[in-house]
Parts: sequence; structure tokens; C-alpha cells
Amino acid sequence: MRSSSPTDPPPKAKEIALSLVHQHRLDLVLDYLLIMFRRKHSSNDDQDHAAPQEEKVKELRAAIGPLSGHSLMFSDDACLRRYLVARNWNIDKSKKMLQETLKWRATYKPEEIRWHEVAVEGETGKVYRADFQDREGRSVLVLRPGKQNTSSHDNQLRHLVYLLENAIINLPDGQEQMIWLIDFTGWSLSNSVPIKTARETANILQSHYPERLAAAFLYNPPRIFESFWKIVKYFLDPKTFQKVKFVYPKNEESMGVMHKNFDPEILPEEFGGKSKVQYDHDEFSKLMSKDDVKTASFWKPDEKTTLVAPEPAHFVAQAS
Repeated sequence: MRSSSPTDPPPKAKEIALSLVHQHRLDLVLDYLLIMFRRKHSSNDDQDHAAPQEEKVKELRAAIGPLSGHSLMFSDDACLRRYLVARNWNIDKSKKMLQETLKWRATYKPEEIRWHEVAVEGETGKVYRADFQDREGRSVLVLRPGKQNTSSHDNQLRHLVYLLENAIINLPDGQEQMIWLIDFTGWSLSNSVPIKTARETANILQSHYPERLAAAFLYNPPRIFESFWKIVKYFLDPKTFQKVKFVYPKNEESMGVMHKNFDPEILPEEFGGKSKVQYDHDEFSKLMSKDDVKTASFWKPDEKTTLVAPEPAHFVAQAS
């Protein structure tokens, strides 16, 4: 047997060291098992969470009863889920909200509005669907209230509803929400929309397009806008209010929020980006005329030729 040297640790120290090694290995094993348990538990939670939601969708579908035509096409499972989310998964409140929308759509017929009916509202580019998306691929509506060019309350609303429908039909698969970018260049109280129009805009968005707005970025609003905002914000429900983001070009934090959602390379200069893209009404009108064909085909595939208006005369080549 080897005699111990002066440098050898005492037996008790060896025992403690081995115990620590074994404990460390045991801790590693326990950590691994705990991670596996959490993953499984989390997965089960997701499944358990999804199951009652799907049951709620089925309950709501049963509650609203048989549907047909456009109402049936509109009320797919994703639609029902949005209404349930908007009403915190309360069946009765969701049913009432959805029924009100179906009545509104049956009379207003937003899916049948065509570009030539509202094109005059878009001549200045006060509202249009951008040719770029946010970082998540969502459709973007650009609103420039300083470019107001008409005074008809009803036509302004029809123009906005048309573009809401257009933004939705151009959403990529798996995406249900859009972004609003609002540029306040040239805006003043004198050219702002009437409170009546602002209130009805909020009502349409919240009541008939629930959970369609992901965020609204208000870029560089003037101080005088605060007076207008103090009135408008009372028309917004808490969920919509939380989606409104104020962005100021000299505020790094708010610009960081903007760039988190948009690639600066494709973001227009008027929103603090680098793109020099400008609104071209003629080009946008051509795009909307093509989208009208797509919209008609979606809602009435057998009648699309009767629902699409002829191309405006100024887009048709003149006879020689």
C-alpha cells in the first residue's frame, strides 16, 4: 500500500470532493429532466389552451345558426375567432357583435365596392395600400390626413372601407392583420376630417373589422393634434387604443419601435425611412382595377365578369 505524501489531500477532503462531483452530475441530470418536463408541460398547456378555444368557435358557430351566401363565406373559423378575441371569448357578446356585422355587410356590401366608384377620393393619395409590407409581411395602409381633397362624409367612408377590404384580400396566407402608417405632413385642424367622420371610422374599424388592425403608427403629429386626439381617443375601445403608437423622428426610442416593425430601406422618407417612393394615382388605379377582378372572383366566382367595371377611359389607349 502506497504511503500518503504530504501533498495528498486528507481522506475527508477526498470524500467531500467525490461527493461534490456526484452532486454536480446529479444536478445536471435533474436540470435536464426539469427542462424536458417543462417542454412537455408547455406543449400540453398550448394544446390545452387551444382545445377550449376551438370549442368556443364551435359554440359560436352553433349560436349564430345557418348562414348562406356571402355571410357564410365571411364567417369562417378565423373570422369567428377574431370576434371571440374582441369580446374576450364571451359567446353571447361575440354572437351579437358578429350578427351586427353581418347585417351591416348585407346592406353596405363592402365587398361590392369597386375602385371607379371611390377613385376620386384617392387622387391625392390621402389613403392607399402601400407596395411594401412590415417585417411580418402584413399589408400596410398609408393615411395622409393632410391630403384631404373632398368633403363627402359617405364617400370618404366608402373609400376607406374599400381599402380595408383590399388590404385584407392581399394579406398573405396565415396573416390576418394590417398596419396603418399615418403621416401628418400638412395636417391642421382646418383640413382635418369632421369629428362625425372620425367617430364613424373608429366604429367601422372596431365593430366590423375586429382584430384586423395590428398597430397604427402616428408619425410626427403636430402639437395641435393633441386637441383633436383628446376627442378621438374616447371613440376607441381599450384594445384599439393600445395599438396606437406615436412616433417622433427626433425620439430614438419611438423611431426604434418603427424600425423594429419596418426595414428602413423600404420605409418611405416621410416615415423616417430611406425609400423615395411616391404615390402615383394612375399606377395605383391600375393596380386597384386588377384587384377588383381578384375581389370579384373571390366573392362571386361565377359572376366575376358582371361585377368588374370597365377600365377607366384615361387608361385605355386612344384610337389612332
